[in-house]
Amino acid sequence: MSLRVSLLDGSDSSATFLQSAFWGDFKSEYGWRPLRFSIQGASAHGAFLLLVRRLPAGYCFAYSPHGPEVEVPETERTAFLAELSEALRPFLPPRCLFVRFDPPWYAAEAIGWDEERAGSREVESLRPRLSQPLRRAAADVQPPDTVFVDLRPDEAAILAAMKSKWRYNVRLAEKKGVVVEETGLGSLHDFYALYRETARRDRIALHPEAYYSRLFSLAAERRASGVPGTPDIRLFIARHEGLALAAIVTLYRGAEAVYLYGASSDEKRNLMPAYALQWSAMRAAKAVGCSRYDLFGIPPTDDPGHPMAGLYRFKTGFGGEIAHRAGSWDYPLMPFAYACFRAAESARAWWFKDFKKRLKRPARAGN
Repeated sequence: MSLRVSLLDGSDSSATFLQSAFWGDFKSEYGWRPLRFSIQGASAHGAFLLLVRRLPAGYCFAYSPHGPEVEVPETERTAFLAELSEALRPFLPPRCLFVRFDPPWYAAEAIGWDEERAGSREVESLRPRLSQPLRRAAADVQPPDTVFVDLRPDEAAILAAMKSKWRYNVRLAEKKGVVVEETGLGSLHDFYALYRETARRDRIALHPEAYYSRLFSLAAERRASGVPGTPDIRLFIARHEGLALAAIVTLYRGAEAVYLYGASSDEKRNLMPAYALQWSAMRAAKAVGCSRYDLFGIPPTDDPGHPMAGLYRFKTGFGGEIAHRAGSWDYPLMPFAYACFRAAESARAWWFKDFKKRLKRPARAGN
């Protein structure tokens, strides 16, 4: 393919926020070094963001979240990513163990309500395939599977595409007096209090409050300065009689709307605040011109035994389509050292993402 890469400054034309200059700047405050490259080749060209993370003993690795945003035929994708990794070597530190990709390519399937079929689907036959010399990462960084809701139809049509109980719950929340407040950084403490409660209940990890605060403040600073490509980050809180019941953080950027974080209380769950929040966020996204709402992460199938089975049911109830990506894949630059890192990462992933999650009770909708 004869790829050429070069460091890039200037314009940001990325389609996803994970490849944006904003995301690179944000992650640079938390231990990552952002590098932006242009790609030139006979059949592939574009730009992409690469994040470099230091490890002990002078080692590091490089990671491209949902990148590169380049159209490549499925049969050529492994060769393309391998050649790209080799082309990146001169730009990376000498003790860089590997390059990790979360490729943006996905296969989509319509959501149906034949739950018996849904639980037995062979998702791996849909998922885009990669192969040697790339290695499947020990743990996925971004969720490979998600739900996209089409925001282009009118609101009545979007509601009609939801499962009937979801429409009922949206209306029930309003009828019972749940009020959704669209806010921002000033109410972050309320969100974080709910998020701590969610983390304790579902045994999930979360960043310090300052991490989420900086996400909002950096976006506000860049938008105030007129920096192109800066997302609009919003906080929605559902309250009943003044009590905060649930909250979500969303990101709007161009055609893209993303549900980033969600939190909820154990109080008054029968009032269905999570449904009211998602519908409010979708309406706001449509109002600013977004064409797609990404619910950002579900289990691969409707498997009742999965520790996050409730999340699958909740998110797929809003209609749309399920997208299956390839997940995280690595290209080893230092094979022996990479093997040692991968073994340690596998053990850590098993402890935090499998064993600990299976200790908790099943995940509940909307968390």
